[in-house]
Amino acid sequence: MSMTVAERTQLIEDIQEGLAQGSIEIAEAVRRLRVEVTGLHQTQFAKMCKVSVRTLVHIEHGEGNQTLKSLNAVFRPFGLKMGVVRIRRDVG
Repeated sequence: MSMTVAERTQLIEDIQEGLAQGSIEIAEAVRRLRVEVTGLHQTQFAKMCKVSVRTLVHIEHGEGNQTLKSLNAVFRPFGLKMGVVRIRRDVG
């Protein structure tokens, strides 16, 4: 799988937008970023992010109560970090 820089950037932006809109969960976003953008196995990606494989597995499965530090560590390689977004309310 070979992506151009523009394709990689667009994919990261699409995932970021999905998170902001609530259409994808953190677990799915991290897994997709790892697989689709880096192509790394969990062991390799965890080492790169300086988190344990167990922590990464828990994040990707939406399990446990992850720390902000751990979540930021796995998003950092993509130029992302956790933040606060306004809750969207349907008016009508």
